[in-house]
Amino acid sequence: MIDIQENSSLKNFNTFGIDVKARYFVHIKDIDSLQQLLANPVHPSVFLLGGGSNMLLTKDLDALVIHLDLKGIKVLEEDDQTVTIEVMGGENWHQLVLYCLDQDWGGIENLSLIPGNVGTAPIQNIGAYGVELEDVFVGCKTLSMDGREQRYFDKESCGFGYRDSIFKKEEKNKQIIYAVQLRLSKKNHQIHTQYGAIAQQLASMQIENPTIQSVSEAVIAIRKSKLPDPDVLGNSGSFFKNPVIDKSAFKKFHSMFPEAPYYELEDGNYKIPAGWLIDRAGLKGYRRGDAGVHDRQALVLVNHGTASGKDLLELAHHVQHSIRNRYGIDLQAEVNIF
Repeated sequence: MIDIQENSSLKNFNTFGIDVKARYFVHIKDIDSLQQLLANPVHPSVFLLGGGSNMLLTKDLDALVIHLDLKGIKVLEEDDQTVTIEVMGGENWHQLVLYCLDQDWGGIENLSLIPGNVGTAPIQNIGAYGVELEDVFVGCKTLSMDGREQRYFDKESCGFGYRDSIFKKEEKNKQIIYAVQLRLSKKNHQIHTQYGAIAQQLASMQIENPTIQSVSEAVIAIRKSKLPDPDVLGNSGSFFKNPVIDKSAFKKFHSMFPEAPYYELEDGNYKIPAGWLIDRAGLKGYRRGDAGVHDRQALVLVNHGTASGKDLLELAHHVQHSIRNRYGIDLQAEVNIF
């Protein structure tokens, strides 16, 4: 029997800790129940909820909110070099990383401590420290929003880009990702230490020959030093994307701010760290009531206690306006706003 709750608070189901209500709310632990529920919904609007980590809720949801809690990890195939696994969408991403490290499977160690569940990882093409999900992605299984059709999307058909995929475009609000397939290394792991402060952190840990386990430990240490724990201080990780600008815009920007860090991309464009822009604009630690910019990582917006979703959205707009006026660069939100 499917237990559907009415007028249920979502405060404990979003990492910002925003106290909004769902008209209907239900936990789903298997595909059959999900198909049954979608075929006979109690409300015309359906809202999917995973780990609640990449979202900002600004109002009560007049919808059927489905908390996807599907669990399981299985090996599909393996040889001496690689292993292909299928992971159900309700598995916690960081717990998956730790599980793979315990098996000595490499490829996602740089993505340690990214909040959220596995099912939402392809939507965002999650990435950190020079590695993105698409680097190890094989495919994913989906169920249509009416529960009638199951599909398989391989890597090419997902249309991955920087924090982007087909699930944010043509297939937005059309597919439910319920399983993800990844191919990981079993030996001869590629160690990625060139991005961010990983090499510096490894040096401070006195590690000269890093393993995938020590890279993960370094990433965790870096993230913990910069990013607040959502259980202590409500947040959704990086709120803004790092902006990408073309060559002409970069020349103008660089001439005015030669000290700014940047990364030249293969397509000739340039990525500018959003956190640096916000910090240098004097907004690190800025507060409007309980809505604030984190005092250690300017890329993160935080709920100091009782901020509403609207409070945080107004703060985000203030940050965007300030960066546009100062640098002529538009910041885009990385989180989904509802």
